[in-house]
Amino acid sequence: MLDLVFVYGTLRRGARNAALMKSAQYQGVVVTEPVFTLYDLGAYPGAINGGVTAIRGEVYRTSHRLMQRLDILEDVPDLYDRVIMQTRYGPSWIYLLIQRPSGARRIMHGDWLRYRGLDATS
Repeated sequence: MLDLVFVYGTLRRGARNAALMKSAQYQGVVVTEPVFTLYDLGAYPGAINGGVTAIRGEVYRTSHRLMQRLDILEDVPDLYDRVIMQTRYGPSWIYLLIQRPSGARRIMHGDWLRYRGLDATS
């Protein structure tokens, strides 16, 4: 069985962990509804439910095995939780922070790659 996952940070094309997604099937770019808050956590971003930011990311069709690897990368359930959201490609997993980070800068425009000055043309 294959899952859909929405990635918005270091797993996106052009970002440092993108190679982890090479076995997944790229579906396309998605911009979420403006219901999140996106934070700069230093080396990676984190999002929480609640807010007015639409997040730009990518959806991939992936295996259960890769999802398990992503859960380890995302430190589920200690740092992130994996929840379902609707995308134009169907229900997709998204990794959301367990807690609102204190003192972290908000990324108001919702695009981690643009914020980091990376190629955001994906």
